[in-house]
Amino acid sequence: MTGRISHWIDGKRWAGVAERTGEVFDPATGEVRAHVDFAGDGQVAEAVAAAARAFPRWRDTSLAGRGRVLFAFRELLTARKDELAKIITSEHGKVESDAAGEIARAIENVEYACGAPQLLKGGFSENASTGVDVFSLAQPLGVVGVISPFNFPAMVPLWFVPNALACGNTVVLKPSEKDPSASVFIAELFAEAGLPDGVLNVLHGDKVAVDGLLSHPGVKAISFVGSTPIARYVYETGTSHGKRVQALGGAKNHMVVLPDADLDLAADAAVSAGFGSAGERCMAVSVVVAVDPVGDELVAKISERMARLRVGDGRDPGSEMGPLVTSAHRAKVQSYVDAGVASGAELAVDGRGISVPGNGFWLGPTLFDKVRPDMSIYTDEIFGPVLCVARAESYDAALELVNANPYGNGTAIFTNDGRAARRYQNEVEVGMVGLNVPIPVPVGYYSFGGWKDSLFGDSHAYGPEGFHFFTRTKVVTSRWPDPSQGGVNLGFPRNC
Repeated sequence: MTGRISHWIDGKRWAGVAERTGEVFDPATGEVRAHVDFAGDGQVAEAVAAAARAFPRWRDTSLAGRGRVLFAFRELLTARKDELAKIITSEHGKVESDAAGEIARAIENVEYACGAPQLLKGGFSENASTGVDVFSLAQPLGVVGVISPFNFPAMVPLWFVPNALACGNTVVLKPSEKDPSASVFIAELFAEAGLPDGVLNVLHGDKVAVDGLLSHPGVKAISFVGSTPIARYVYETGTSHGKRVQALGGAKNHMVVLPDADLDLAADAAVSAGFGSAGERCMAVSVVVAVDPVGDELVAKISERMARLRVGDGRDPGSEMGPLVTSAHRAKVQSYVDAGVASGAELAVDGRGISVPGNGFWLGPTLFDKVRPDMSIYTDEIFGPVLCVARAESYDAALELVNANPYGNGTAIFTNDGRAARRYQNEVEVGMVGLNVPIPVPVGYYSFGGWKDSLFGDSHAYGPEGFHFFTRTKVVTSRWPDPSQGGVNLGFPRNC
């Protein structure tokens, strides 16, 4: 007997009958655990209408009032984080400790949004002209859409939703149909925290729901995280309908290892960042660039560590890496492993033959060595437990390799040379850089986002840029003159 997962519209679960549904799997067993309702145009219109009705009241709610809801949500989320982690593991497959880490990072963003009264302060210039004051206001946009991916079903929605709400917007969230329950859980917690009906709505579904949000005239802005082809589509479609859009795309994150680096630390970092969450992270390290002469030794150290990784059900405390999210995704990732072998890359560790009890979507950690830039395992975002090692003759050659890549999401360099690290942070054409940090995801009071084909639009996620994205500035010029100073003057206004 499977359950049903439906939309959250206007403060309650949707009670209608869906024309289409999708299957939600338990990735560790391969079993269908639920069916999720897919939204059609009618449900999109219903959710946007609910958000539009709720907007005037929420916009006019005081900063203190919005803050109380966010603080209460933060307390509820903290108290029930273990329950949410189990939900994530049951639908995504990542181990529960990884899911708990995702929630902890999400809480950082909620805490940042709680500072809205400080962050939304405008400017004021007294007596800018004689008897004239000028001041600026940061005001909400209205109804905004958030389209989030499967790999972080709690953290990515909470990159956007708290900031959008703190700024006075109302939200329609479209999570991935692969693991939709976390978003409904979050919506229920917000309702318990006192968020008025209609301020946050959750729509499930596929491209129909996405296109509905992109084209609906009542939606003023879209925040998206996903693959680069879809990010480009979302950006181009949304902006063509007059919307403000931030669309974060894919990645091919390089980790450069210089000859002076501590190779044990570098190998630890490569394995942790390459195979955590089964490589289903947009900030996963997917290419290690070994600068001569450390390549052979580094590959040996990485291989040794991979042999000790424990792959299994994410609910087992002994598991370090879980399954992939669906059977189709596992087949896609495995096809890249096959292509890498066919193209001549050296397969140092083969994860295709892994044996785990049950019928889950398993693929073991895989390592390729001596990967060339023309191979598909190098050019494409695989989004699975496949780590590639490329060789470079020098720092300059490594930098050239990284900068030639069309993606620019994250990168790292491992070295004990401060001059080389400082040069790398200056010269590399990537939006987020780690110096001896393999996954340089910024803390909540900075902003997340890449360069080049990893970002469409000019605003990064959360932090200061998130507040900027979810507001628009209004400038007010004010004068309260003495009636005796009246009179008609057709000249252009001058500041004097």
